[in-house]
Amino acid sequence: MKRSEQSMAGWYFLLIVIAICIVVFIAKPSAMMPSLSFFAGIIKKIIPVFILIFALLVIMNWLVKPEKIVKHLGKDAGAKGWFYSIIGGIISTGPIYMWYPLLSELQKHKARNGYVAAFLYNRAVKPALLPLFIYYFGLVYAVVLTIVMIIASVFQGIIVEKIMEVKK
Repeated sequence: MKRSEQSMAGWYFLLIVIAICIVVFIAKPSAMMPSLSFFAGIIKKIIPVFILIFALLVIMNWLVKPEKIVKHLGKDAGAKGWFYSIIGGIISTGPIYMWYPLLSELQKHKARNGYVAAFLYNRAVKPALLPLFIYYFGLVYAVVLTIVMIIASVFQGIIVEKIMEVKK
């Protein structure tokens, strides 16, 4: 399937659902009212969250540019760059593929490949899941594994940099 056909499938689905809703509303409005009421309630609850997220995204886009990030992740960043990469990977949320464009931009602006690798490696360390991890495996295991993963991310980054240097 071509990309344009694939992207149109969602619009076709939306139009079909809207058509079905219109037909049901015309045929039996009383059957449609609970659904519309539920939909309106959900919209009222999520609109403030969407506005907040949009505002945060605008602020982040305005304040944080790849050039500013690269200043802390460039060739001369040293330990500070490893620290930022590790912390950034740990606190990052959402699906990994959403981070690829930003990481690609960082590479284009001369961020070190090792820092990008460390960021990706540390996405496995999730503070929100730590209580569950401790519950199932115990505190000592969780702390040791987390520390090992953080240290391993630096070694992973160094290895990636060495491989990328040989490739050039």
